[in-house]
Order: sequence, then C-alpha cells, then structure tokens
Amino acid sequence: MIDRRQLLIKAAGSALLINLAAQASAFSASTSGERFEVMLSEADWRKRLTPEQYAVLRDHSTERAGTSPLDHEKRRGVFVCAGCNLDLYRSEDKFDSGTGWPSFIRPIKDAVRTSIDQSLFSVRTEVHCRRCGGHLGHVFDDGPAPTGKRYCMNGIAMKFRPV
Repeated sequence: MIDRRQLLIKAAGSALLINLAAQASAFSASTSGERFEVMLSEADWRKRLTPEQYAVLRDHSTERAGTSPLDHEKRRGVFVCAGCNLDLYRSEDKFDSGTGWPSFIRPIKDAVRTSIDQSLFSVRTEVHCRRCGGHLGHVFDDGPAPTGKRYCMNGIAMKFRPV
C-alpha cells in the first residue's frame, strides 16, 4: 500500500518528467528542420561560445537575474547576437524593467523569430535570433508604451556594440 508521502513523491517525479519532456519537445520543435543562415555543428558552437553562452543560446537555459552587465548598459549602441553578431536591439528601445534582465520594447526589424515555449509549467513566447536560431529570451505583454511588449533577454546571449 502506498502512503501519502510516497504518493506525493511519485506525483512530483512524474510532473518533473513531464516538464523535461515538454522542454525537449519545445527545443526540438524550435530547431528541427529549420534552416538558418548560420548553422554550425555542436563542436563548432562550443568553440565559438563560452560555456555560459552555449547553455543559453543552444540549450535554451536562462542566466541568473541580475548577473548581466548589459542590464545596466546605458550607452548609445546596438545589442547583437553573441552567436552570429546579428544586430538585434537598439539602445533607444531598451528600458529598465526591474526584472534583472536587459529588456526592450521592440527588436530591430526582421532580427528575431518567436516560437511557443511550454516548459516550466507555463506557455510563453520564446525569442530566437533569426540568423542562427540562438535562444535569446522571452517576450511578454506587460511592457511600456508604445508597443506594450517586454522583450526580456538573456544578456549572456548578446554583446553590446557602442556607436
């Protein structure tokens, strides 16, 4: 006979397995069969990126909030993809969301693509670099005017180029 504690442990374990399967499904759906201008082997991506960049851009990880210097970047310039150097966001579209991640009201035209992310027991809109497919972050509908969008990006997935 299963007691309440064992039942809770099994339920939590099942939920974890379901979540991991959803994450794997979301990752493969966003990358399988899609062709990008910049496509490298896993080994070549690992040579090009730091381990932290690889985890975010290629494995869809998230950096810890408040750890990116780009969250506090105030100079005029452009935020570019750390994987392929595509211009993604202009500094004039950046705002302080208070979340601990660099946030923007809009990307540069045709710089990003989105897909549905069903990991972490929720449905979110994931943002990818349109040139290399690298995971950048998520977009939410709680941003300021004029777009009402908050593109909440992993700073480790980008570099800053001052102008």
